[in-house]
This record gives sequence, structure tokens and C-alpha cells, in this order.
Amino acid sequence: MISVGSHISTPAVGPERSGRGTPAARWVLATGSTTSGFLVGFVGTALLAGLSWWLLHGATIRIDTSRPAVIHRIQRLQRLETVVYEMDKIVAGGQESRYWPTFLAGDRLLLVVHGEVSAGVDLGKIDAAQIEVGGRRVQLRMPPAELFAIRIDNERTRVYSRETGLFTRPDPNLESDVRLEAERQIRQAALDGGVLESAATNARATLLTFLQGLGFDHVDIR
Repeated sequence: MISVGSHISTPAVGPERSGRGTPAARWVLATGSTTSGFLVGFVGTALLAGLSWWLLHGATIRIDTSRPAVIHRIQRLQRLETVVYEMDKIVAGGQESRYWPTFLAGDRLLLVVHGEVSAGVDLGKIDAAQIEVGGRRVQLRMPPAELFAIRIDNERTRVYSRETGLFTRPDPNLESDVRLEAERQIRQAALDGGVLESAATNARATLLTFLQGLGFDHVDIR
């Protein structure tokens, strides 16, 4: 299964006090309420005045879309993981004697493995030669997709069976060897399943949205 490789207080109100309180206390509370109302009214007026000025003058937020700035923004995305490929495999390994049957001189292990392969594009490799900016147009040569990690999930991986011959000592390294073989098979299965193609397609879509968000109308990603 391939799944695509992306993760946001009311102020505390004190308890109300019961009772009438002293005249001085009532006066202080009333004064505080009046002052707060004045401040709210003043701030509200100031905000309205500022909003009116902004609307009249047509203020806009400018994003630097110069070539160095765009390169820097893309590079900050670093290793853009866009695909996680998961699979289960049964991997076998063992030793057999050329002269004796397995139940006498063999050591065989079956391992049920759950593995994950993550892939994407390392945007930190982009340099000035790979991007062209002209007005509201941008052209980008995206680095090739690559495998980022191959991981065996230990919590979901287990030994299915182990058979050791009567005259054979269990090989302490057999399970480690089978795990290495499982990683190799999972890697190859992911490549055969088109994980790099999916990673490149997803990265291209992500970059398209990203560059359009910077204000470019025409985006060409190769």
C-alpha cells in the first residue's frame, strides 16, 4: 500500500464574589468598568481608522519572487517526503547440510516482516542553474526522486517459525541475516511498484501549489 507522505484559550474568568461589598469597593469596580469601556472604544476607533486608511491607500503584501529568494524558499523545504510504501513479506533464511537432512543438521527461520519505504525529493540540492524566474513565470528542474529510508517495524515483525536440527547449534546471527535480506526485498519491491515515480509526481504537485502560492501564474516543473 502506498500512502502519501504531511501535521495546529479562553481567558480564565475568576469566580464572582457574592455580597454587596463596601461603597469604596463598589466605586473602584465601577471606575474600572468605565475605564475599560473607554479603552475598548478608543481601540475600536483606532482600528477602524487604520482599516479605512488601508482600504483608501490600497495597501498590499509583497512577496519577494526574485530568483535568489525563490531558490531559498524552495531549499528550505529540504527533504520533501511524498510517499510511504508499506508491505508485509515472509522471508526465509537458514543453513542446510549437503549430506544430512534438515531435521538433523539444518537451521531454518521464517520471518514475517512489516516494512516501510519512504521516498521523496531532496530540494536542498536545487541551485541557481535549475531555476529560471521571469516576471510571473518560473521554470524549475526538479531533482530526481530518491529513497529516503527503509525501515522494518519491529512491533509488527515476528518470527513465524524456527527449525533447528538435532545436531546443530542455532546460529545467533541468522535472524539478523534474514532481516537484512528482508530489507533488500522490501526495497526492490518498492522500486518495482513504482515508488519513485509516485514520489516524483507528488513532489511536482506540491511544488506547483507552493510556487503558485508565491504569486506565479505560469509554473513549469520538469
